Amino acid sequence: MHRAKISIIGAGNVGATTALWCAAAQLGDIVLLDLPQTEGMPKGKALDLRQAGPIVGFDAQLVGTTSYEDTADSDVVVITAGVPRKPGMSRDDLLAVNAQVVGEVAEQVRRTSPDAVVIVVSNPLDAMTYRAWQVTGFPPHRVVGQAGVLDAARFRTFVAMELGVSVEDVSAMLLGGHGDTMVPLISCTSVSGIPVSQLLPPDRLQQIIQRTRDGGAEIVSLLKTGSAYYAPAAATAQMVEAIVRDKKRLLPCAAYCDKEYGVGGLFVGVPVVLGAKGVERIIQLELTPGEQQAFRRSVEAVRELIARMDRLIEAV
Repeated sequence: MHRAKISIIGAGNVGATTALWCAAAQLGDIVLLDLPQTEGMPKGKALDLRQAGPIVGFDAQLVGTTSYEDTADSDVVVITAGVPRKPGMSRDDLLAVNAQVVGEVAEQVRRTSPDAVVIVVSNPLDAMTYRAWQVTGFPPHRVVGQAGVLDAARFRTFVAMELGVSVEDVSAMLLGGHGDTMVPLISCTSVSGIPVSQLLPPDRLQQIIQRTRDGGAEIVSLLKTGSAYYAPAAATAQMVEAIVRDKKRLLPCAAYCDKEYGVGGLFVGVPVVLGAKGVERIIQLELTPGEQQAFRRSVEAVRELIARMDRLIEAV
């Protein structure tokens, strides 16, 4: 039986924690890669994780490395590499430096794992997913961004906290770019099948939506010296599982949309069926007029971000 090979590029907090979630779920063998100047850091983290196997009960092979040759022929490549946000820094501030980092990673992925499905986690998410697709030249269904799974988890968490119910009973869907312009869909949010609009007044729902949009920044401001990593890593591992186990999960992900939703050739958050081939289908929802307007604003924000990124790349 084939054991999936999962390579995680970037052994920082998000990358290493993604490796932990994937190993604990026995999703496959894992390669944790970081820059050559990090010396033994990825090897140390991989060895530490491997020694958790007898306790947690997993048999995953974990390799830490600074060489892309060790990632060759991966089934899934997760890109977490890049500079994390610091207090007072927006995702957009990361644009120029992370475009270069993700571009360099994508070149190596194209060379060593030409058949992989690529999950991008680096911020600004929608632009970095586009950049990875540009450089790899992979079919767009094999490049996908992790944002919606995390954003939906945050939204579900805040709704559950407000209502005093289990998060397991809260279902939610989001569209659009990752960050300030994301569009949580009230029409697709429910608690055990009960529309959330019947349980919370509109003004309170809007406050929860705003907290969801500010979810990453709230954690950055609390941590002072870093950004969120437990939930982003868990969201990434859920996507890895959907791919390596061909689960056909319906999840909100940053996927390439052309005619879909009238986007016109961008990676934006939409509901997709995620399986062994990557994005196997995009689900087209009927949106309310307000949701349509918010989604259009979000798409335009992503379009402007990518235009800025392209200009910065050309100027280098």
